[in-house]
Amino acid sequence: MDAAEKVVCVTGASGYIASWLVKLLLHRGYTVKATVRDPDDRKRTHHLLALDGAKERLHLFKADLLEEGSFDAVVQGCIGVFHTASPVLFTCTDPKVEIIDPALKGTLNVLSSCAKVSTIKRVVVTSSMASVIYTGRPLTPDVMVDETWFSDPVLCEESKNWYMLSKTLAEQAAWKFASDNRIDMVTLHPGFVIGPLLQPTLNLSAEIFLTIAKGAGNIPMESCRFIDVRDTAQAHVAALELPSATGRYCLVKEVMLSQDALAILQKLYPEMKLLGKSEEGERPFSPVYQVSREKAERLGISFTPLEVSFKDTVESLQEKGFL
Repeated sequence: MDAAEKVVCVTGASGYIASWLVKLLLHRGYTVKATVRDPDDRKRTHHLLALDGAKERLHLFKADLLEEGSFDAVVQGCIGVFHTASPVLFTCTDPKVEIIDPALKGTLNVLSSCAKVSTIKRVVVTSSMASVIYTGRPLTPDVMVDETWFSDPVLCEESKNWYMLSKTLAEQAAWKFASDNRIDMVTLHPGFVIGPLLQPTLNLSAEIFLTIAKGAGNIPMESCRFIDVRDTAQAHVAALELPSATGRYCLVKEVMLSQDALAILQKLYPEMKLLGKSEEGERPFSPVYQVSREKAERLGISFTPLEVSFKDTVESLQEKGFL
């Protein structure tokens, strides 16, 4: 592949996963057209501009998820588009405005821009395990969740799980649009993403991990679907480069209770005197189950051991002054 053919677009490029994706793409010799809300906001873009190869091959563009045609110019001349931009919020005042519209309309806006460009060979959409797991089926230790599972939007709405609803509706609409417009699309479904931060700000999963690491008060006995951010970025690149990549990919290294994650952290950092404890008699409302790694491994992903991910996350949070 010559240099002219190695042009890709990454939406929401200053985000946690996207920053690692941009880093990996630059390392692999791609020219990256990266969209951000404000290219002049140096606080949010400095870490991207400081990456190896950024000076020569990273170009920042302003784009708005809700503005039709906002991505037309930036996807021109690309061979691949990575759509990572989507709000990650678990609490909000107006779910439609804050979460659902940007996820759903944003995805369709990006795909409609892609449909106009003949050079684009594949679109890789960053979805989430949120659009996989919420089926209403019981999750028990003998259950194996895989790519055939689809979250039920009615259940998501009834339980006011707006983030899950946004990812589910966006994915459904994306598959329909891709099918109607003959777009070669792959969707990736990471779980709870951990690992070192490139960006200077706390993203939501790092914030939740920080709460566990600080052992701040009572920690809910819920299950966490952990995946390293570097494995997630690697899966994105493989999803573009491998001709055999197709459909959906669950990205989860391991499912464990947050209390068990705390125990690993305590073992790694005995000096931290972690205080987390579960409430007396509390029952896990979300028991441990399994997520299939078989399809992800066919992308060539060798999952980072959890202890390494935990250690690197803690060191990154310490280095940036959060912990």
